[in-house]
Amino acid sequence: MIPLAIGPEALGHGSPCRLAIVDDPEAIAAIFADMMVDEYRAAKAAGRRHAVFIVPVGPVGQFERLAARANEERLSLADLVLINMDEYLTPDGKAFIAADDPLSFRGHMQRHLWDRLDPGLAPPAAHRHFPAPLKPEATTEMIGRLGGVDVTFGGVGITGHLAFNDPPEPGESTDLETFAALPTRVVRLSRETLTINSVTASRGNIDRIPRLAVTVGMKEILASRKIRIFMNRAWQCAIVRKLLHGPVTPDVPASLLQRHPDVLVTITREVTQLPEPDLR
Repeated sequence: MIPLAIGPEALGHGSPCRLAIVDDPEAIAAIFADMMVDEYRAAKAAGRRHAVFIVPVGPVGQFERLAARANEERLSLADLVLINMDEYLTPDGKAFIAADDPLSFRGHMQRHLWDRLDPGLAPPAAHRHFPAPLKPEATTEMIGRLGGVDVTFGGVGITGHLAFNDPPEPGESTDLETFAALPTRVVRLSRETLTINSVTASRGNIDRIPRLAVTVGMKEILASRKIRIFMNRAWQCAIVRKLLHGPVTPDVPASLLQRHPDVLVTITREVTQLPEPDLR
């Protein structure tokens, strides 16, 4: 069956990735926060020194809930290591954009998690990691020292990107295994990603979205023990079908999740709708 023609009632059936459907973005944020707590406790119960998560900024709403729950339950997150997926860079690709820029993921984490979490419950600064544009390999090395990533949490871009791993540009050729092995690195964002990010984050001002970013690689994401994906936007109706049911191809990076043994995709009911035109 053509992936984009799969109806809401059949979505996920036969896919190697599990699918959960919830009512709205608020439910996504709550489930995301609860999963982080549950996976942290599971990692500790399994005897691991640290719980290591790769996390996105989008979707949003989960980090303030995580802080609130930890504060309320007096849950120490001292052994949590958060590796943020990505961050925008200055035009020369050598530095992060300023943390006080409204687009900064570092600033978002500070405002929505670290400033809200009781300092006595928080992990040390060394456990709050963003890939470094001048030394991206340090992220891969850090993951190796920690014994791997317990869970990668993430969203999916309109191109199917995970983190900022966009598909090859038109005219470029990358075989599947080479793409799956891409490491943490500096990337140039695709035109599609610039456009959709301007819609969601800058009221359509494409000029305001940085062209370069640093991102964890497909290598680090696919090597995680578990992968948990969240999707809550209407424009994700098409890409969720390609993720779950399409061919596995670098042209849809998220389709590579079909090769992973433990993937759960949680979406809102709106995302189940057929991606059909509506000019109303």
